[in-house]
Amino acid sequence: MSAATDTRPAISILIPVYNEEQILEESVRDILRGVDAHGLPYELVLCENGSKDRTVEIAERLCGEFPTLRLLRCPIPNYGAALAMGIREARGTHIVCFEIDFYDALFVEIAHVLLKKYDAVIGSKRARGARDRRPLIRRLITFGFNTFLRLVFGFTGTDTHGIKAFRAAPVRPLVDACKTDRDVFTTELVIRMERADLRMCEIPLEIVERRPAPVNILRRVPGTLKNLWRLWKATRGIQKPKHALESVSPEPDAK
Repeated sequence: MSAATDTRPAISILIPVYNEEQILEESVRDILRGVDAHGLPYELVLCENGSKDRTVEIAERLCGEFPTLRLLRCPIPNYGAALAMGIREARGTHIVCFEIDFYDALFVEIAHVLLKKYDAVIGSKRARGARDRRPLIRRLITFGFNTFLRLVFGFTGTDTHGIKAFRAAPVRPLVDACKTDRDVFTTELVIRMERADLRMCEIPLEIVERRPAPVNILRRVPGTLKNLWRLWKATRGIQKPKHALESVSPEPDAK
């Protein structure tokens, strides 16, 4: 299926990328092979944002080779802005969000089935059955961040970052309502989905760190705290969720 045709793919897979020349080609080829094996009509959209290395050059070359691959460009280095752009411009009925160093082709098939019942499927590094093989400091940060979300925002799930999938139609208006950007954007989007009473579930994931975090974690703290303050102000008037996220078994043949 060519991305240039008017045929709507069933799934849009979005991946924000910033200065990823070292792993971009290998990861893209790996994802395409994995998703092709499941036979679902899809597009893979690279949401590039302000790269200063050869990321754009490599992405454009790959787009010329693979008709299911598309490149969108955000002019500034901003993960949240790039992902929001991708969600707005995605052509698929369902949207899957991957990271260039954290993806699972089988998740696409599982989510495609689960989205017949749910509005959103959240892949969790902390749900029962998950296997988080990242360094201890990364796991502790995830635990602390999620504990904060539970205490301050009443979030009922176990993770807001990383792999997720959702129906495009009910989620796009929530994207336009989001007030944060960068890394906290995905957290706000998941919290807004929950408070909008979308039917959501989470499934456990296995995650292995393919490379060290591209940005020093401690350098991200001031910006994250600022965005969390903006998130609290933006969501304090929205009712708390009426229903907790459901936990489901990640079986591809689930009904």
